[in-house]
Amino acid sequence: MSTSPAIELSVTEQAQLQRLVRKGTAPARQLNRARILQFSHQGHAPDAIVILLGVSRATVYNIRRRYRQQGLAAALHEKPRSGQPRKVTPAVEATITSLACTDAPDGASRWSIRLLRGRLIELGVAVGEESVRQVLKKASSNPG
Repeated sequence: MSTSPAIELSVTEQAQLQRLVRKGTAPARQLNRARILQFSHQGHAPDAIVILLGVSRATVYNIRRRYRQQGLAAALHEKPRSGQPRKVTPAVEATITSLACTDAPDGASRWSIRLLRGRLIELGVAVGEESVRQVLKKASSNPG
C-alpha cells in the first residue's frame, strides 16, 4: 500500500461510490469499477487491487485513466457497443413476408421455409432457414 493515493475523489464522489457499493444492486462490472476507484483513492497499489477484486491489471489502469480523463460517470459506465449488424434488415423482412403471401410455386401446395429460402437466394438475398422462420413467426404468418 503506497502512501499517496493514485487518484483523488471528491467527498461527493466518495459518497456516491459508497452508496453504489453498499446498495449492491448495480451490475457486477459497475460495482468492480466503483471498488477499483475506492481502493485507488485509499492508496492501494494496482497489484493489491488486482488481488483484492480478482480483475486484471489492465482493468485497474483503464478505469483509473478513464476517471482522470473523463470523470466518474465515464469510469463507472460502459460505452454502448455497436454489436454485429442485423443480417435481416427491415427490407429483407418485407421481401420474405411479401413472398410468403404470394401463390406457392408450381409443384408445391404451399410455401415451405426451404422453398422461401431458395427463392430468396435466387433474388440475391442471402439468408438462412432459421432467419426465414423467425421473420415469419414475428409477422405471425403461416406459410401455408
